[in-house]
Order: sequence, then structure tokens, then C-alpha cells
Amino acid sequence: MFQKILVALDRSPSSLDVFQKTLELAKACSAQLMLLHALSAEEENSPLPIPTGAEQIYWAPGSELNLELWQQQWKNYQTECLQTLQTYAAKANQQGVVTEFRQISDSAGRAICRMAQSWAADLIVVGNRGRFGLKEAFLGSVSNYVLHHAPCSVLTIKLAESEPKGISR
Repeated sequence: MFQKILVALDRSPSSLDVFQKTLELAKACSAQLMLLHALSAEEENSPLPIPTGAEQIYWAPGSELNLELWQQQWKNYQTECLQTLQTYAAKANQQGVVTEFRQISDSAGRAICRMAQSWAADLIVVGNRGRFGLKEAFLGSVSNYVLHHAPCSVLTIKLAESEPKGISR
């Protein structure tokens, strides 16, 4: 069925559920697994990325925002996310699933599609929070982007965030 499954993960609490469901699918298919995290300012609660040339920006003395603080926040974000990927990969490998992981600085949707193409994935698994309306327009929808640009099949896993009560589509 599927031989190479790419799963997109972020720092949300629901990412563990996406990982566990994908791990079960990979075991059932005897598939290889690629865990991917996109380092992106699009991710909720992520620091802004450090732009090229930031060291040339004048940072006012005593300002709460300074280059060193900014760089440290971004480095911490990278490290925390990488450690999470390593933990998930170790768990999958312990269960007999050949697993790799990558962390890429890019828009999440683009990173997922590019990695799926270069790794020759035959399935991408992404979470879907069910954003709609203005929330989707402003925050975007990674799963929607992936569905329309993926080089292979896409499985979306419905997550907790959904429509407010009383609103139906």
C-alpha cells in the first residue's frame, strides 16, 4: 500500500495524536516514516524568524527587543522542535518503523510538499484544525495548501480546533 509516509508535525498538543496515528499506519503498512517540522513564523507561538541582515539593524540601547534576545528565542525554538522530532523518531524506531526526521526553515506548506517530492513520499499526513472564515484567511491552512500542491496522496487528521458552537456549514 504505502511505502514512504511523511508526517508534518508542529508544536501543538495535537501533534502527538497525529504522530501516533501515523505511526500505527506506518506499522500496518510496513512503511518508512519521515517526520518533518517546518521552522516558520506561521506556527502559533513561534518567534519571528531572524531576517538576513538583522545584525545591521539599529537596536536602541535598553530596548526589550534586541538582536541577541531575538537570536536566542529562535535558537531555543529550533532546539525544542528538534528534540521533539528526535523523541518521536526514537519511539518509532523502537517499534520497528524505519524513521528519519528533518527540520526545515520555510513556510510549512511549501516545506511539506518539497520534502515529499525530494524524499519520494507516497503519502503525506497532516493535521487539520478545522479553521474557517477569517481565521483561515488570516492564519492560513497548511493542510489546504498541501492538498492542492502535494506530489502524492494526502491524509488529513481532524484535530480539536473547530467551529464555534452554533455555527454550521
